[in-house]
Amino acid sequence: MELSIIVVNYKTYELTKQTIDSVLRQNANFEYEIILVDNSSQDGSIEKIQSDFQNIINQGTLKVIINDSNLGFSKANNIGIRNSIGEYILLLNSDTKLDQDCLQKCIEYINRYNLENPNKKDIIGALGCKIILPDGKLDHACKRGFPTPSASLHYLLGLDKKNPAKYGQYDALHLDEDEIGEVDALMGAFMLMPKSVLNEIGLLDETFFMYGEDIDLCYRIKEAGYKIIYYPETKIIHYKGGSSTEKSKPKRRNPKTIYDFHDAMWIFYKKHYIKKYNVGITILVFLGIWTKYTISCIKNRFI
Repeated sequence: MELSIIVVNYKTYELTKQTIDSVLRQNANFEYEIILVDNSSQDGSIEKIQSDFQNIINQGTLKVIINDSNLGFSKANNIGIRNSIGEYILLLNSDTKLDQDCLQKCIEYINRYNLENPNKKDIIGALGCKIILPDGKLDHACKRGFPTPSASLHYLLGLDKKNPAKYGQYDALHLDEDEIGEVDALMGAFMLMPKSVLNEIGLLDETFFMYGEDIDLCYRIKEAGYKIIYYPETKIIHYKGGSSTEKSKPKRRNPKTIYDFHDAMWIFYKKHYIKKYNVGITILVFLGIWTKYTISCIKNRFI
């Protein structure tokens, strides 16, 4: 089988259904499977999805795995990957909608590229397409640099807007949004990878409950000598934050997701950067992350 598509559901029935529908509408000439991992939604969403897609469940195109508790994004994806049989793995968010040619174009490109560049240092370890928000604007997280202290500071101070060429590492502004090219990291909303690469470097780091696991995975892919490619010849729409807002107040984020977002920054820094920077830089990074967390909580409280 060519492709295994891993989707994690957590209380997002309508969005998840839309995502699966957009996969089923693909003009794909290869065999694929969808593995849907439910993180103990307990809101009836997974039962509705099973009912809606009973035919393709019976055919084996859709496999449903229901966890006993909310294990987080990384663990749920890893469960899906371990139950997959595809040559390629696609991590796909449950709040996305794919262009009709998306999977075909991405698979064709990565296959052709890796056949033409057999040396390991030239092989694509992860490929991401263009990701846009419902308003048509680019979701900048779909192509980015690693969050080094300097890149993060330039981004925080807005220097990247004033001088993208010099200070735009955080959002990989060296690369136009419609230009194919190499970047440091992609977004876990759409990340296509050869399973052989994951077998070599390991799966998602389950220390990350939600957020940060995609950057960490890209960091390890590049460390192993593979390329990370941004491929904007096709796109998806990302209905961002589908499972991280309070239902009664759609604009207000779940406080736990705010914590998980900032905690992921600190986990990533401790894992990859703490030995590369002196104590003074580490203290500033720590204070910066948790000051930002406090401000975000206050803003969220008064939305």
